[in-house]
Formats: sequence, structure tokens, C-alpha cells
Amino acid sequence: MANWKVIGGIAGGVIVLGAIGNAIDGGDSSTSTAPVTSTATESSDAKSGSKDSSSETKAVPNFIGMGLQSAQDTAQAAGFYTLTSHDSLGRARNQILDRDWKVCSQSVKAGKAMPTDTELDFGAVKLAEACPKTDQAEPTTVGGTMPDFAGKSVKAAKAALDSGTSVEVEDASGDGRYIIIGSNWKICTQTPKAGTALNGQPVEFTAVKFDETCP
Repeated sequence: MANWKVIGGIAGGVIVLGAIGNAIDGGDSSTSTAPVTSTATESSDAKSGSKDSSSETKAVPNFIGMGLQSAQDTAQAAGFYTLTSHDSLGRARNQILDRDWKVCSQSVKAGKAMPTDTELDFGAVKLAEACPKTDQAEPTTVGGTMPDFAGKSVKAAKAALDSGTSVEVEDASGDGRYIIIGSNWKICTQTPKAGTALNGQPVEFTAVKFDETCP
């Protein structure tokens, strides 16, 4: 009886870890027909209903280099309340804690006069990361053909595939690590290879963490 309790405890722990990973990664275990590239964000002022229903035309501020939370506050102070953000590195990460991210790009050029109901989209990376020269697009499937996923995040690759696709991911290092937060892992190899027609066949990836080198 004691052995069954130990086994049950271990199984429960694995389930809990998986649930935590999915919550952190914005539901990484699920796949969708299109990658999720942005996360809507609002400050407490916007959520409290202080948004002005009338639309004016104002100059868009320069947000580049600001922390994401500061950029949102600045945008709302200027009258722009429709805000969204996305991962500039194309890893499909969600900006859960805005103060941990900085703005690399903005969808509307600074100084351009726009109606205040215009949506502003911020491209962002984490504070310790360098901004890319241009935002890196997430992979997409075109005409049912397998893309080249090498170097892309596991989460972004899953999101690019049809929601019914069976996907298996293994640790390319051979250490047998669990791949819980897919946006923290990059793809090393894939089966089928890029350019193969997708007809519902299972897909296999090997991956390592982004700060590691593929073997």
C-alpha cells in the first residue's frame, strides 16, 4: 500500500508541474491553427473604465527602449488605450509581467498623427535580452507544406501546425529532460523534413534550450 502511495505522489507531482508549465507558457501544450503573436495589455486605469469614448487625432509617442509597462502608461496618458504586444524574438512568449519586458518596436511610427482609437502593437523582449534588428516572425504553414522549424521555439512550431497534428518532442541533448515550457526550447531537428506535404502525419522534433547549442 505504501508503494502505491509513493507512485501516486510522483504522478501527481508530474501533473502539477505540467499544469504550472502550461500556465506560465500561456497554454503551451495546446496547438492552434495560427500562432498567437500578441497579448492584449491594459493598465489599471484602462481596466477601471477611464477610457475616453471619443476619438481624437494625436501624435504617437516614441516608445522604443521603454519598459513595456511604462510604454503602456505613456500611451494611455497620450489618449491611446487599445494596446497589444508580442515577442520580438518570434518565440511566442506571452508578456505576463509587463515590467520584465522592454519595447523594441512599435506598429505606428513615433510622431505620426493617428486617431486615438488606433491599436498600438509593441514588439518586446525580456530586459536581459538584446532587441533584434527587426521583429522575427513566427513560422507558419503554407499550402499544407512542412516549414523549416530549425531554431524556432517549440511553442511557435506547435502553433503553426494544424490543431489535430500529433507532435512528439524529445531533448536533443540525450539527457531526457522534460520540455514543459515550449517557448524556452529551440528546435534542432524535425521529421518530416521541410518542404514535405502535410497530410495528417505525426511530427517529431528534437530541441535544446535557447542558450544551448544543438548537438
